[in-house]
Amino acid sequence: MDFIPLAARVFLSVIFLRSGINKIFGFAGTQGFMASAGIPEGLTGFLLVGSIVLELLGALSVIFGYKARWGAIALIVFLVPTTLIFHTNFAEDMQINQFLKNLGLIGGLLMVVYFGSGPLSVDGRKDLT
Repeated sequence: MDFIPLAARVFLSVIFLRSGINKIFGFAGTQGFMASAGIPEGLTGFLLVGSIVLELLGALSVIFGYKARWGAIALIVFLVPTTLIFHTNFAEDMQINQFLKNLGLIGGLLMVVYFGSGPLSVDGRKDLT
């Protein structure tokens, strides 16, 4: 049973890890997408770097269970505005699915905030000395 929270943390976080890495390698394209969604061009670079930091550090924190509650909060801070800015065109089925997916991710992250990372984590390790 100790492996269940570990598996849940990995499954919950891998999407953010992949997304953050993709943003690094597709920085200019992501900036353009953000601008096309109405974000002022002068802010896109700053917000994009912030998004990358929140996604990568938050995902790694949750996966390894090191300060996992803070990592989950960082990912929620990323998800809320992202969901409200990019996924509220409810005339499109795909956007409804993306909106609901993000709500599900926020729900899973709230479970990490409430319950912590579990026994197989840096936070949950036991002092063996």
